[in-house]
Amino acid sequence: MKRRILLVEDEPGLVMTLTDRLSKEEYAVDSVCNGRAALDKIAGAVFDLILLDIMLPYSSGLEVCQDVRRRGVKTPILMLTAKSQVVDKVIGLKLGADDYLTKPFEMIELLARVEALLRRAAPTDNIVASNDKFQFGDVLVNFRTTEVIRGGKPVKVSAREFKLLRYFIENIGTTISREELLNAVWGYNAMVFTRTVDVHVAWLRQKIEPDPRHPRYIHTLYGHGYRFMTYS
Repeated sequence: MKRRILLVEDEPGLVMTLTDRLSKEEYAVDSVCNGRAALDKIAGAVFDLILLDIMLPYSSGLEVCQDVRRRGVKTPILMLTAKSQVVDKVIGLKLGADDYLTKPFEMIELLARVEALLRRAAPTDNIVASNDKFQFGDVLVNFRTTEVIRGGKPVKVSAREFKLLRYFIENIGTTISREELLNAVWGYNAMVFTRTVDVHVAWLRQKIEPDPRHPRYIHTLYGHGYRFMTYS
């Protein structure tokens, strides 16, 4: 699977150049041209790396970086800046950026830093395989013991509900159709209907959502299915 990179840059020429080169290196690249769009994009999808320019319309790269880290997003951030002042680099790193690169830069150096950050980062699509536990909000999921703890207290979930929650976590940020959930959680030969999925999702929301009527984690995408996110 291709590693996903979000490019946040307002210079059209640079966007075109970087997108073309990164695509040739087998990365999947999404791009936005301002801070506000960047935050919306990050809230709706999972990326393996964020290339973030500091000088952006609406919200600066520094503000975006700070907001992203406050949300608990741990995606590696490589900041791009035309400024040479040390203070900008220091502020960026203190706000949670993982590395920085000053414009103009050589493409070979950018690619080397991208590769280094991706090597150090934990894969976003292998959360369960690399960890025994996963936490979002006040909910702690223990995959080894199949326990769900909320606010320090055990939550009683059925085996099917736990499997459903696990599948959501394994595919965090991805839109999942009801048919896919039926196949993955109930099995290909299960004689159930998509309404069954909706019922189990509703039960799960009652147990993990702060307000089940306004879901924070399990979002419904009408006509498409569901998407699990760890922040709103």
